[in-house]
Amino acid sequence: MLYYILKRLAAGVITVWFIATATFIAMHSVPGDPLMNDKAVSAEIRKNLERKYGLDRPVHEQYFLFLGNMLKGDFGISFTQQNRKVNDIIRDHFPVSATLGVLAILIASTGGVLWGALTAIYRNRLPDIIIMFLVILGISVPSFVFAALGQLLLVNINKLVGYSLIPVAGWGTIWHMLMPSLVLGLGTMALLTRLMRSSMLEVVNEDYIKTARAKGLSPTRIFFRHQLRNAILPVVTVLGPQIAAITTGGFVVELVFAIPGLGRYFVQAVQQLDYTVIMGTTVFYGAFLVFMVIVVDILYGFIDPRVRLQ
Repeated sequence: MLYYILKRLAAGVITVWFIATATFIAMHSVPGDPLMNDKAVSAEIRKNLERKYGLDRPVHEQYFLFLGNMLKGDFGISFTQQNRKVNDIIRDHFPVSATLGVLAILIASTGGVLWGALTAIYRNRLPDIIIMFLVILGISVPSFVFAALGQLLLVNINKLVGYSLIPVAGWGTIWHMLMPSLVLGLGTMALLTRLMRSSMLEVVNEDYIKTARAKGLSPTRIFFRHQLRNAILPVVTVLGPQIAAITTGGFVVELVFAIPGLGRYFVQAVQQLDYTVIMGTTVFYGAFLVFMVIVVDILYGFIDPRVRLQ
């Protein structure tokens, strides 16, 4: 087990290095000038800015400087936000994105397992048909459409009751989190529902299920002890990357609902060519995703004793 964990960690470090390198190359290939803004600057001021951000050095020196600072956990200073470090942006705003992501993944995983199991039990019957139709909608409709519909629904609800029952936008209370987390988790819930249904239908015909029935075990015990436990393995496999994707990828939802999360600053950095913020947040997102995949690989062995990680 220890050897496997070390090997996966080494592979994760290489992956993060590749992400950092690819991001650095992409940022220096994009046309535009990160130091250009609405105010004209003199040549002397521009030279001082280039010296401050290391842009006066050759590209290969900038690359090794970036890697060295990254190893020390320093992603530099934002080009557009005065005297604000990228580390501070991540520290201040990632908890907001993480809170929203955790709520979304709880809704998605609970709903996905529940609806997936329900569709497998009522296969080719009315509940299965209705849920699978909704699953297709959840997978095919973009999140910004659900976000707009969600806000419209909240406006009508608040108008109906005569006061602001649930806030339409903003951040601060659990009521602000309900609709954004639901919208953010809908796509993942649909994916997990479809995956859970397929897995349940495969497990139901396995020999150990037939043996359990032959022994006279109750349907409830067979369902929870044998069917659900084995059918949930594929769901756990994709849950790690989905957790990372939801926790760090709610860019559109954060913008629509005016949530001060990290995704909002990432979008602004792309629009303003803020190199340090783009590279810092991309590497952070990549490292978080790699970490979650490694955690899922390790948990796999505890969930299914048949899996031998060695």
